Amino acid sequence: MMKSKKIFPKFPIREGLKLIKADLAQIVHETHGGISYKEAQRLVECIIDTMKDSLVRGQNVKLTGFGSLNVIQRKGRLGRNPQTSERMALAPSRYVTFKPSRLLKF
Repeated sequence: MMKSKKIFPKFPIREGLKLIKADLAQIVHETHGGISYKEAQRLVECIIDTMKDSLVRGQNVKLTGFGSLNVIQRKGRLGRNPQTSERMALAPSRYVTFKPSRLLKF
């Protein structure tokens, strides 16, 4: 079996800061010579919007080699207001979890 080769070179990440969409657009722009920075921004935005739309519809998102974003449905339940100790019904809700791929190494 052939080992997968990393396509993208390692880009320096600004120390102490988070990786943001602008950084992703810059990496796409620098990696693919035929794409302008504006096109790279639109591409990154389109990918993120597509992922958000899928999650809102309740679909899980799997990014092979990175991980998966899973939508979890929480059932409605009885809760308590901590200030007044009054019992109240909490509505069902959804939340997203991230499960890293086994291939993702730290």
